[in-house]
Amino acid sequence: MSKIAIVILNWNGKSFLEKFLPSVIQHNHPDADIIIADNDSNDDSVEFLKDTYPNIRVIRNKKNYGFAGGYNEALKQIHAEYYVLLNSDIEVSPNWIDPILDHMEANPDVAACQPKILSYDEPGKFEYAGASGGFIDQYGYPFCRGRIFLSLENDEGQYDDIAEVFWATGACFFVRAKAFLSLGGLDEDFFAHMEEIDFCWRLKNEGHKIMVIPTSVIYHVGGGTLPKSSAIKTYLNFRNNMILLYKNLPGKYLPRVVITRFVLDGIASLKFLLEGHIKDFFAVFRAYLSFFRTFRKTIAKRKTLRMKNHLKLW
Repeated sequence: MSKIAIVILNWNGKSFLEKFLPSVIQHNHPDADIIIADNDSNDDSVEFLKDTYPNIRVIRNKKNYGFAGGYNEALKQIHAEYYVLLNSDIEVSPNWIDPILDHMEANPDVAACQPKILSYDEPGKFEYAGASGGFIDQYGYPFCRGRIFLSLENDEGQYDDIAEVFWATGACFFVRAKAFLSLGGLDEDFFAHMEEIDFCWRLKNEGHKIMVIPTSVIYHVGGGTLPKSSAIKTYLNFRNNMILLYKNLPGKYLPRVVITRFVLDGIASLKFLLEGHIKDFFAVFRAYLSFFRTFRKTIAKRKTLRMKNHLKLW
């Protein structure tokens, strides 16, 4: 069993592998294995890997299981003490592993961590997917230190402290394998987006801590598989946020937050319509239809959780 398994999920991402895999190899840890989990790509990603990096292990999933299912399928086949779920569109910096590994080794109650994530295109700014650690606000919206909605802050060292956070981003997610497997991995019904928040919520309910270690720095392109302007991303974000809240919110918060979100999401859909984003307008409605279709399944999952009513959410 290896100490660390760095697992990069790939779907038709040959260009990202060509560009960013060299930095992962260059700045790898001596106790880490690099593994590519391919989600049934139909480009020549796998052939490229075999020809260019024959010593790197490739796990080939039978179909595109999405982010959650793709990692679940791959990690079942990997034996390591720590998993690092790493997006393919990330450039890592020197010594990006040691600060997080050292912290987790010294603190057994910490189950998951993330580095500080800066924009690859604008390195002076935080990147949308995770920035310097995630939280959830009183209306159930995820936000980060360094990012609120689409507003991204310049990195001026204001979030360079090691801090406990509510969730760590799936773009670069360090997690103890034992904790990951004990919770059954990521919830595959999310497919992609917010599954890491759901997983971190479950970790919190089990008494684990999640940290951001900003001495570790990476640079993320973002939107590699689904750009921010994609109506599919809009659909997944609205649907998955409602599933996330209804599945995990303690009963004392549930009615107020869910009713408020019905109203706010309705307003958001009208804003899409008025701005001419017709596909996004319909994506919100499809998101809610999907949420209601799977409502019983979400309720069944909710009943299995060991929910902590005193957990600080915001």
